[in-house]
Amino acid sequence: MFLFAITVFLGAFLLFQVQPLLGRYILPWFGGGPSVWTSCMLFFQTLLLGGYAYAHGIASRLSPRWQARLHLALLAASLFALPLDPDAELWSGRVFDDPTESILLLLLVTAGLPYVMLSATSPLVQRWFDLSMPGRSAYRLYALSNAGSLLALLSYPFVVEPLLAVRTQSKVWSAAYALFVATCGLCAWRVSRTAAAAPAPVATRSAVPATASQLTLWLALSACGSTLLLATTNQMSQEIAVVPFLWILPLSLYLLSFILTFESDRWYRPKLFGYLLAVAVPGACAAMAAGGLLPLEVQIVLFSLALFAACMSCHGELARAKPPAALATVFYLTIAAGGALGGLFVALIAPRVFPGYWEYPLGLAACCVLTLIAWVRSGAWTPSLRPEALWGPPPALLLALLTVGYAFDAQVAEPSVALTRNFYGVLRVSEGADHNGAFRILTHGRTEHGTQYLDAKQRFWPTTYFGPDSGAALAIEQHPKRRRGEPLNVGVIGLGAGTLAAYGRPGDQFRFYEINPQVVSVARSQFTYLSDSPAHVDVVVGDARIRLEEELAADRRPLFDILIVDAFSSGAIPMHLLTAEAGEIYAQRMTEKGLLVFHITNRFLDLEPVLEGMAEHLGMTAIRTDASPNPSIGASASRWMILTRNESFLAEPPVQRAGHRLAGLSPLRWTDNFAGLWQALR
Repeated sequence: MFLFAITVFLGAFLLFQVQPLLGRYILPWFGGGPSVWTSCMLFFQTLLLGGYAYAHGIASRLSPRWQARLHLALLAASLFALPLDPDAELWSGRVFDDPTESILLLLLVTAGLPYVMLSATSPLVQRWFDLSMPGRSAYRLYALSNAGSLLALLSYPFVVEPLLAVRTQSKVWSAAYALFVATCGLCAWRVSRTAAAAPAPVATRSAVPATASQLTLWLALSACGSTLLLATTNQMSQEIAVVPFLWILPLSLYLLSFILTFESDRWYRPKLFGYLLAVAVPGACAAMAAGGLLPLEVQIVLFSLALFAACMSCHGELARAKPPAALATVFYLTIAAGGALGGLFVALIAPRVFPGYWEYPLGLAACCVLTLIAWVRSGAWTPSLRPEALWGPPPALLLALLTVGYAFDAQVAEPSVALTRNFYGVLRVSEGADHNGAFRILTHGRTEHGTQYLDAKQRFWPTTYFGPDSGAALAIEQHPKRRRGEPLNVGVIGLGAGTLAAYGRPGDQFRFYEINPQVVSVARSQFTYLSDSPAHVDVVVGDARIRLEEELAADRRPLFDILIVDAFSSGAIPMHLLTAEAGEIYAQRMTEKGLLVFHITNRFLDLEPVLEGMAEHLGMTAIRTDASPNPSIGASASRWMILTRNESFLAEPPVQRAGHRLAGLSPLRWTDNFAGLWQALR
């Protein structure tokens, strides 16, 4: 049994270790947003379905000897994909409105066949185990498979990522995969010997086939769990940061629910988890509505609790409905199909159909409904008007369902001038008024990306984070060239509403870099900062870091006097724009005494040590500036960091009054190989 166990465990470990590895590898190539991981998960779930379909197909149609021969041949062919090393020059640098197809193709070319082989391991080896050791339950191997998957996920952010460079991770994974091929090959050889004379599996042919209602229930429960997994990951990542830990926490809870429910029936208690779901769902709705008003740890706990309760309910009912071992491959194939459907819904359908993040409340509602249906089907609950039927978990779930409906209605009814969504997130343009008059505001998720007053005189005011006391204003107005009356060449990473163009003067050059084409469209159609600016303004579409590298290679662009980094994905900051390697690119695109300015206003992350580490790496001095809110002109509180070698700028009295030298701070140097979210948490 050890041979089967080690093969299943190693296959599951590699299956889930490669997911954050490849996601981390390609994240900077496609903008660093939450949808990169969602697209990766769609790929992994779809190929998991492919692996299960392959396992079911050969297990039900081929004799054990031919199963072994075919599998050995494909295992050998998969070795030619090693080592996993996608080519950045081939895949990065293109302008995308939606790069989902490119991400899927990249992953297919890089790891398609190895991933299918790993995906097929659990159901196929369990089937071989049944043939080799009849009478012993193979479902414990499924729990062992999930344990290997969970260990792979938990070890990645705490062991693998901090200790190994990404390319080293790829090489180590590739070596471990070669070991897996050897152990899986031995399993195939053994089953071909012990069952050499057996025909195509009689048990599968003679078993009573699954009914349509069974298949529908398995599919729906699996799809619901998968939908909530990805929707929860999106919900958390868009407000904090797009890092492996926040991918892995939801996925770990998802897998833990599989482990507990399929290990034995003692872990899942419908009544207990019904109550937990009834409490957790309203809590998640409250967290979704409150957004940044709740502390980080409270948001993570509420979203995680709702996900775990939902997955325990969905997967617990799956485990209660599992068929005899002869139908195991059909069962696993249906579960995998449901997982792929959930991924397809969140990654491809929802961004194209829903103007907002509606998939999360819809997933919560579906979980409540499916749990009730499963209880009715199993006889655990019979709807009735009798007094004893009007209390307990079912009515509590119905109340939770009403809460979701209320939260969803409030989200849909939120007024807006324009609402649009694509791969990079949800953009909302709405209008309001204060004592200064009417204004228009752009939000991405829960984060403001610019506000403009509509009055003809006030529309030139730089507002929100970019007011006259902000670090960006200080850098522009106190730059020695501006004080001498010379034109400035300013680069800005992150367009938003285009507010910073308000600081432009005749002769100035303002060059904005924006990855999301819809932001450019909204900034031009709903706001007038770009068209009103007296400076020459142009907008470059694409990932700023890649575009800056291209400009360096072409050597055709003038160097920036000021480079401002103001790139947000909702409340999250793309980590690849804060690494030492990114800093080197910025420095090469600036004049020797240029100013590198970072907007670091963030509810959850303290980025001062990170930028102090970048300044140390670049040989620059770092100062911090804090702006207080000024409602009289629509300016918000903000925090900025300015990195420079320009001593004359640092000596200016306004700079000395506003800027704070960082003392007693332990610098953090983030790199492309490692950026530790926990190091920067407030």
